[in-house]
Amino acid sequence: MDIARYTLAKRTSVWVLIVLTLIGGYISYLKLGRFEDPEFVIRQAVIVTPYPGATAQEVSDEVTDVIEGAVQALQELKEVKSVSMQGRSEVTVEIKLEFAKSSAQLQQVWDKLRRKVADAQRQLPPGAGASIVNDDFSDVYALFYAVTGEGFSDKQLQDYVDTLRRELVLVPGVAKAATLAEQQEAIFIEISSERMAEFGLSVERVLQVLQKQSLVTVAGSVDAQQMRIPVIPKSNISSLADLTNLQVAVGSNNAVVRLGDIANISRGYTEPASMLMRYNGQRAIGFGISNVTGGNVVEMGDAVKARLAELEGQRPLGMDLHVISMQSDSVRASVANFIDNLIAAVAIVFVVLLLFMGVRSGVIIGFVLLLTVAGTLCVMLIDDIAMQRISLGALIIALGMLVDNAIVVTDGVLVRFQQDPNADKQQVVSEVVNATKWPLLGGTVVGIFAFSAIGLSPSDMGEYAGSLFWVILYSMFLSWVFAVTVTPMLCHDFLRVKAPTKEAKPSKLVTGYKAVLQWVLSHRVVSCAMLLGTLVAAVWGAQFIPPGFMPESQRPQFVVDVYLPQGSDIRRTEQVVASIEKDVAQKDGITNITSFIGGGGLRFMLTYSPEARNPSYGQLLIDIDDYTKIAPLVGELQNELDAKYPDASIKVWKFMLGRGGGKKIEAGFKGPDSHVLRQLAEQAKAIMHNDPNLIAVQDDWRQQVPVLQPVYSAQEAQRLGLTTQEISAAIAQTLNGRNVGVYREGNDLIPLIVRAPENERHHERAIENSEVFSAQAGRYVPVSQLVDSVDTVYQDALLRRINRMPTILVQADPAPGVMTADAFNNVREKIEQIELPAGYELIWYGEYKASKDANEGLALSAPYGFAAMILAVVFMFNALRQPLVIWMTAPFAVVGVTIGLIAFQTPFEFMAILGFLSLIGMMVKNAIVLVDQADAEIREGKEAYFAIIDAAVSRARPVLLGAFTTILGVAPLLVDPFFKSMAVTIMFGLLFATILTLVVIPLFYAVLFRVKVAKV
Repeated sequence: MDIARYTLAKRTSVWVLIVLTLIGGYISYLKLGRFEDPEFVIRQAVIVTPYPGATAQEVSDEVTDVIEGAVQALQELKEVKSVSMQGRSEVTVEIKLEFAKSSAQLQQVWDKLRRKVADAQRQLPPGAGASIVNDDFSDVYALFYAVTGEGFSDKQLQDYVDTLRRELVLVPGVAKAATLAEQQEAIFIEISSERMAEFGLSVERVLQVLQKQSLVTVAGSVDAQQMRIPVIPKSNISSLADLTNLQVAVGSNNAVVRLGDIANISRGYTEPASMLMRYNGQRAIGFGISNVTGGNVVEMGDAVKARLAELEGQRPLGMDLHVISMQSDSVRASVANFIDNLIAAVAIVFVVLLLFMGVRSGVIIGFVLLLTVAGTLCVMLIDDIAMQRISLGALIIALGMLVDNAIVVTDGVLVRFQQDPNADKQQVVSEVVNATKWPLLGGTVVGIFAFSAIGLSPSDMGEYAGSLFWVILYSMFLSWVFAVTVTPMLCHDFLRVKAPTKEAKPSKLVTGYKAVLQWVLSHRVVSCAMLLGTLVAAVWGAQFIPPGFMPESQRPQFVVDVYLPQGSDIRRTEQVVASIEKDVAQKDGITNITSFIGGGGLRFMLTYSPEARNPSYGQLLIDIDDYTKIAPLVGELQNELDAKYPDASIKVWKFMLGRGGGKKIEAGFKGPDSHVLRQLAEQAKAIMHNDPNLIAVQDDWRQQVPVLQPVYSAQEAQRLGLTTQEISAAIAQTLNGRNVGVYREGNDLIPLIVRAPENERHHERAIENSEVFSAQAGRYVPVSQLVDSVDTVYQDALLRRINRMPTILVQADPAPGVMTADAFNNVREKIEQIELPAGYELIWYGEYKASKDANEGLALSAPYGFAAMILAVVFMFNALRQPLVIWMTAPFAVVGVTIGLIAFQTPFEFMAILGFLSLIGMMVKNAIVLVDQADAEIREGKEAYFAIIDAAVSRARPVLLGAFTTILGVAPLLVDPFFKSMAVTIMFGLLFATILTLVVIPLFYAVLFRVKVAKV
C-alpha cells in the first residue's frame, strides 16, 4: 500500500483527524488524573489477634503459629511476617503480584484470607480475642491536618475534628477520613478497699450492678392501630450524678449504699495513652483525607479547601487547623514543573530543528511532534494513565526519539527536492515514504522493546515505573504513524526548495568525515584495536561510578526517628521528643515540626511507611523553607542528637523517591532458637557499632524488658478457694483498672473503668497490697498473703518471624554523606564471617534486597525485550550479517555512560539501568538507518566501498540530528533527582555512541562483508 499517496488523496479526512487529535489532546490534558507518584497496589494485610496476659513467647506459640498456619495455605502468598508481643499478635501477609494486579483482584484475595483466618479461630487458646484482618494499607491520606488549641481539652478538639470529618467525607472525590492520636475518654470509678471492707461488699457485686446498668434492653413491642411499636426503656444512667447515686445492695437485709459513698467517680482519659501527637510543641489531633481510587487529587484538594472555607465559621475561636501535608498542592507544583520541563524540551527540540533543518522543515517536524504528544495524551486518558512523575518523565525522554522518524522522512524529501527542484512532489514523497517506512517501523519497534524490561518486570519497581514503558510505546508508535502519513502530506503542501544557482560543494565537515571514514576503512586492524581499547578503558572506569538504588526527594521535609530503650513509657518518649523539638526548632529555615509519639503518622504519601505502634518510638516530621538546606542539616543534627541523647537510637533522614522505606542496611539471622539469634545479632551489632560510617544501629527485637512475676502460693490460694485468674484480675484492677461497661453520651460510648485509688495504684507495694475477695472466707485477702515472692525477670518484648522462621534483623543506616553501598560493603564481609551454628542462616535485607529484587525483575524481563529487538532486526533484513553489524555497536554505549556518570558523580542506580537499556535501543535504531542505506546503495549497483561511505555521509545528518534532539530534549531532566541518572546516561551515552556509531558501523560492515578498499 502506498501510504503517502493514500494520505494525499484523503487530505480532508486527515486534517479532520489532526484537528480532532489536537482537541482531544487538550481535553485529555485537562481530564487526566494528577498524582505526585504513580499509584501502585500495596498487597499487604495485617491480622491482629489480642491475647491478654500472655507473654510474647506464649503469644508466638499459641496464637501466631495458628494464624501463620492458616495463612500459609494461601497459594497467592508471597511472604508472611509476624511479630509477637505481650498480649498481642500481628501477622503481616504479602500477596504475589501476579495474583493481584488490581485492587479488585486483591480484594478477592483478602476475602479468601478472611475465611482462612475465621476457620482458624476455633484453634486459638481460651482467652484469645477474635482476629481482625486490616487491609487498609493502600489508603493514602493526601490531605493531612493537625488540630491544636491552647486551653482546649482533648474532648473539645475531638468534637471539632469529628465535625470536619462528617462534613468533608461528603466532598466529591473524598474516599474516607481518618483521625490520629485521639485520646480515649473514660469514666473512672475508684473503689477504696477500706470502704468496701467496711460495708462488707465484694468488687464483683459492684461490677455486676455496673454491667447490668450499661446494657441496652428491649421490652418487646405493642400493637397500636395496625402498627408495631417497640418498647425501649430509658436508661437509669444519663449523667455522672445518676452514676454516683446508683444503689448497690449490701448484705441480705435489703440495705443499699450509694456508689458514690464507696467510690470516687471522675471523668478523664485512659493512661498511658496509646498514641500522642504534637504540632509545634502543642498537643494535637491529626486527621487525614484520602481520595477515591484513580481520582484527581488536585481537584479533590481544591474541593476540600473550598468546603473548609465554608466551615470556617464553625471553628472555635483559638482552635487552629494546620496543614501537615497537602498532596494536591505538591502534585500541582510537581505537574507544573514537569509541564515546564516538557515545554522547555519541546522548545529546545524545535529550535534545534529550525537551526539544522530550516524554517519550513523545522516547523513541519515540530508540528508533527506536537501532534504526537497530543495523541499520546489521548491514549493515556483511554488507558487510565495519570500524569505523574513517571509518565511525564517518559514523555520528556521520548521527545527526541519522537522526531527521529519525521526527521528521516523530511530529510529524505528535502534532499530529493534539492537534487531535482522540478521533480513531481507526489512521486517524491511516495518514494521516500515507501523506501523508509519499514526500516523506520523496525527501528521504532526496537526502540519500544528497549524499554520493555521495566514494563514487563514482575517486581514492585516494575509496577511503580511501568507507565514509563507504556507511554513510550504509545508515543513512539504514534510518531511512526504520523511520520508516514502526516509528515509527507505537510512536506508535499508546504516544503519549498529554491533551485541552486550553482553546484553545491560539500561542506568541510562532510569532507572531513569522509576522510576519517577512508582512513578507518584503510586501517581496519588499528581502528578495531583503538575501539577495543576505548571500550576496555570505559569498562575499567565503570568501577569509579558511585553505586545507588533510588534517589532522594526534593520534598521540603525531613524526618527524625527516635527509639528509646524498649519498654519505655510513652510519657518518657514524649519528654525526649519535646526536647528534640526545641533543638531542631533553633536551626535555620525550620518552619513547622509535627511529632508522632507511640507510632508513625498516617500514610500521607504512597512511599511513606508508618512505623508500627510502640510506646518507646517517636518521629518528628520537620518542614523547612528550602529543601537544599536539608542535606547539610541532616549531618549536623545527627551528630548533635547522638551526643545529647546517648540512650536513644536516633536517625535523621530525607525522603526517598520510588518504592522502598525502612532501614538501609539489614542483616537477617534466621534459626529456631531465640537465644542463639540474639547472640548472633550482638556480634553483628558490635561490627556495625565499630564502623563510623553507620548510625542508628539496633535490632528489630529490641531490648529484653523487665517483667514483675508474682510467684503464687498454690496451697494458700487453694485453702481460700481462689484461682490464679482471680488473683491476677485483682492485681490488674489495682494497677490498671477493669473495663466493666459503657456510659452512653449521645453517639459516644465511654468506657466505665473500675480501679483502685491513686495512692493504692502508685504505692511501691501495689502488687502485694492488692486485695482479692474470697467467697470461701467471706473477706478480702491481701495478695501478699497469696504470693511467695515477686521476682523481676527479663523477657523478649518482641519476637519476629519471617515465613514462620524466627528471624532477627540487625539494622543500621549510613551516616549523612555516606553512600549506602559503600557503608554496606564495609561491613558485609565481616558480618558474613560470623560463624553460624547448624540450622541458622544469614540473609541480607534492606536496600540490598530491594535493589536485588528490582534488578532480578529486570533480569527476568530484559531477555524477552532483547530477544524481540534482535528478531526484529533479523526479520527486517532477512539476514544475519547486517544484524550482527548493528548489534556489535551496542557495547560502545558503555563509553559515554561511564564518562557522564563519573563526571556528574551520579550513581548508577535503578533509573540509570533503565536509561542504559533504552540507550541500546536508540543506538540500534540509528544503526538500522545506516545499514539499510548502505544495502540500498549496493542494490542500486554502487561499489560496496563507496556505498558504505556515501550511506554514512547521507544518513549522518538525520542520525546526528535525531541524537542531538534526544540529548537536548532530555536535558531538562538533569534538575530532577528522580530522572537525573537516567538523563546523564542517555545524554552522554548517546552523544559518544552516536559519534562512534558513525565510524563503527561502516568499519564493522566492511569487516564482516569483506569489502575491499577502492581507489578514490
